[in-house]
Formats: sequence, C-alpha cells, structure tokens
Amino acid sequence: MIKTPMTAARRPSATSTPRATAHGSGAPAGSAVLDSAHVGDIKGAFGTIRADDTSTPKSWKTRLKTLLAIIGPGLIVMVGDNDAGAFGTYSQAGQNYGTSLLWTLLLLVPVLFVNQEMVLRLGVVTGVGHARLILERFGKFWGAFSAIDLFILNALTIITEFIGISIGLDYLGVPKIPGVIVAALVVIAAASTGSFKRFERTCMVLVFGSLLLVPIFFMSSPDYGQIGHDFVVPGVPAGSSIADVTLLIIAIVGTTIAPWQLFFQQSYVIDKRITPRYMKYEKADLWIGIVIVVVGAAAIISFTAFAFAGQPEFGQFTDAGGVAQGLEKYVGHLAGILFALALIDASIIGAAAVGLSTSYALGDVLGLKHSLHRKVSDAKGFYAAFAGIILLSAVIVIIPGSPLGLLTVGVQVLAGVLLPSATVFLLLLCNDKAVMGPWVNGKAMNIFTSAVIAVLIILSIVLTSATLFPGIDGTTILEILGGGAALALLVGLGMFTARAIAKARGGISAAPAVDRSERHTWRMPPLALLERPQLSLARRVGLGTLRLYLLIAMVLVIIRVVQLALGAA
Repeated sequence: MIKTPMTAARRPSATSTPRATAHGSGAPAGSAVLDSAHVGDIKGAFGTIRADDTSTPKSWKTRLKTLLAIIGPGLIVMVGDNDAGAFGTYSQAGQNYGTSLLWTLLLLVPVLFVNQEMVLRLGVVTGVGHARLILERFGKFWGAFSAIDLFILNALTIITEFIGISIGLDYLGVPKIPGVIVAALVVIAAASTGSFKRFERTCMVLVFGSLLLVPIFFMSSPDYGQIGHDFVVPGVPAGSSIADVTLLIIAIVGTTIAPWQLFFQQSYVIDKRITPRYMKYEKADLWIGIVIVVVGAAAIISFTAFAFAGQPEFGQFTDAGGVAQGLEKYVGHLAGILFALALIDASIIGAAAVGLSTSYALGDVLGLKHSLHRKVSDAKGFYAAFAGIILLSAVIVIIPGSPLGLLTVGVQVLAGVLLPSATVFLLLLCNDKAVMGPWVNGKAMNIFTSAVIAVLIILSIVLTSATLFPGIDGTTILEILGGGAALALLVGLGMFTARAIAKARGGISAAPAVDRSERHTWRMPPLALLERPQLSLARRVGLGTLRLYLLIAMVLVIIRVVQLALGAA
C-alpha cells in the first residue's frame, strides 16, 4: 500500500517525465519502484512471505519464521565486507601489533549500524536504489559521479577479491589461471539462475563458510584475558611508529566501512521486496551480520597475534599467503588449510556482492531491468554488466605482470577519498522529507552521523596525504588529525550559534513535529511527483567544496599511482 502525501500529489512539471514507469521496466502504476520484479512475495533463503499476508506475527515461532524469511541482506553485506582486503588488513594488524588494535573494531560497531540502518531504511521506504535517488535529488553531475566512481572503485575491489582467491588457491596447490577462471564462472553462475532464492541460499552457504575462522582461533591457544582487555581499552603498540599505526587504523576503518555497502544493501533490500512493516526484522538481520563481521575480524587479529608472537615473522607481515604458511608452521597444517578456504570463501562472496552493487546502480541510473528475480534473457543489461565486471577483474589478475600491488593501493585510497561523499548523500537523503516522510532522521541520528562524516573526512585527508607523500611522519599525521578535529568543532559550533541567533531573531521557525504514526504503511511517492529539493546556501557551499575536494584528491592520487607504476616499470 502506498500513501501519497497531499503535498506530493501534484501534476508533474513540463520538464519532468514519469520516471517511475519509464524505460519499459513495467513497474506498477503509482509505485516508486523502477522494476516490477521488485514487488511481490518475499522469497528468502529460509522461507517465503506472501505479499498479501497482512497478519502480525504474535507467537515466538511465527516471529522466528518471519525473521528466517527476512534474514539475508544484513548478513550478506557484512560478511561480504570481511573480504580479501579485510583479511590482509586484519592479518597485518595481528601479525605486526598483536591484539593491541582490537579496540578499533568495537568503536566501528555503532558506525556500521547507523550507516547501514539508514541505507536499509532508504531501501524499504523508497523502493529506489541509492544511485538513482542521488541522480533525482541532486542532479546529473552527482548521479553520474556516483555511478562512475562506484564502477571504477568496485572493479578495483573485485580485482583484490580475485587476488585473495589466487593466494588461497596457491596455498592449496591449485593452479592460478584455471582456479581464478573457475571462481569467476562460479560467481557469475550463482547470480544468473533467475531465482533470487537460489542466489541467497548460495550466499548463506558462503556465510556459514566464513565461520571456518572460529576453529583457527581456538587452535591458536589465545589469551582470553588479553583479548578482553585490548577489546575495551584503547592503546597504541609500545615502540611502534605512530605513522604506521595510524595508517593501519585508517585501513581498518576503510576495509570495514566501504561505499559499495551502501549501494548494495539498499538495492538488495528492494530486490528482496522487503517493506517497512518488516523493518525490525531487517534491523535484527543487520545486527546478526555486524556480530559475525566483528567476530571474524577479531578472530583474524587474535589468531595471527598468538600464532606469530615471539616468532621471527612477528612484525614482518607480507600477505595473506604468508599468514597461511605461518599458521601451518606454528599452529598446524589444518589451520593453514582452514585459513585458505576461509579466504577463498570471503573473496567469492565479496566479489558477488560488490559486482551486484555495480549492476544494481547501473540498472537504476540507466533504467534497465535489474533484479535477481529475472532470468538472463529478461534482464540482459543487468547480467551483462555483472558478468563483465567479474570477468574483467579476473582476467587482470591472471595477466602476467599486472601491477596488482598498485591496484590494491588504489582501492584503499579511492575508498578513503570517496567514502565521506557517500555518507554525506546518505545523510542528506535520510533528511529529505519528500523521500522519507515519517522515516526521516531524528536529531540524535543527525548529530552522530555528522560527527562520523567529519571523522571520515579527516581520515580521508590523512590517507590521501600519506599516498602523495610516503615519507610523512607521525607528528605531521597527528597535526592533521588535531587540526581537522579542531576545525570540525569550530564549524559545528559556528553552525549551531548561527542557527540559534537566527531562531532567536525569528528568522527560522520551529520545524513541525514529524508524525511517525503511519510508518508501516507510508512509501515514497513516484519520483515524477517529487520536486527537486531546494538546497540552502550552506548546503550548496558544502556540496561545492566537497566536489572540489573530490576532484583534486582523485587527480592527485591518480598522478601518484601512475608515478609509482612508471617508477616500478
């Protein structure tokens, strides 16, 4: 059921088009969804909920069945986040610094939940993907920018997934070229069956596969007291380089919170046909996913810390392959095999999720049919984009002489540069009353998210600076962090003071209270009925500054990567 506010039910302007039903998607009239396949029964890996089922689950058995049918998006996006890049980053933290950086994972939990909760809220309320909402609400530049930079960053990320697959296969004695090709075909086949339920069931198998990390943890003879202490007491490894540790912490943040997650989860929730009445179940799904991702990350940091403690390799991290060999040497051959299998498993689910986030975004922006419910013959562009980016990434990995190290650096830096902008638009969209209605953010959510964005921007500047100037020292990094924090506080205080003065003078009227009583039935009206938001001067200046920063940072990073490539040639 879609309730259209009276203020939104107006005639489209002469320049607008009925975008919700354009492009031949066959979306239902009066619905904001862009593909008719996004409406219907919820067909999850562990159950089905009929679209005409309006009953309210009351018994715990009924609620459990409902949760099992809904569960999936949060699990997949979180486990997909513990991918090949994450394996490398967490292994480096454990092998080089022990368990001293475990506390960073606990700090990331609220950030993960707030970001992804806003994303799933956008998905269930609007029925429209992230890239399309940016295009419609902020114009062609930002819409094109979000789609193009996502495509480039995702392609680089998928390359790192196949690097992880090749490392795992190499440890297991499987030849690289046929192994990578087979893995790519498996990923493509899993998503191309024309059945959403079959794809999600495949992903659930991979989710359970990620638990292979747990037995390695127990096999490494962990010190539970030390783990508990380092989880809750922040600290920096004694005698370590401040610059190296800071950059590793930034890498942990970057590998745990990535732009593709925003695009994937919003589109996947829509494709699963989840509506606002199931929001609490989807939040539970997200929390389960967060727990699994933290457990997996903590396990990697911990078993590498205890396996290499007191050994010559401690502090000498090379790559995930070196970790597998070290586990075999100091923990046992089974530990090495389990680590390699878990790495392959994580890389496959990561490649699938990142690839789908690209296909979903392109389908949204270009008006293509884009749903896993559709067969390949019925959504050729969607599946072609997915297969193309998977195969291209796999081929690059198996080409002799490919600069895989530079590509990995490029992923980390570009993700750091682009993440703040992705979070900015997420915040703006969740405050857009025409889009979210009674689901708009509250004041506490906005304050917390604004603080997160400020931190991400500061970390992004540090990461970009470290790439451009590899010799940067700890003092300079601390100065950037301190200066950025001070500037963020001054800007925040300035905005608060200006708003308070304007309100005292009557220049700003009190915002009307948001009526949240219709949350479970309210859906965003068709895009053609929405007027573009009128951005304030402060927001226009902010978006302009963001655009300038992104362009300058990306150009400088690309120049630096090219210089490194030419120097290595």
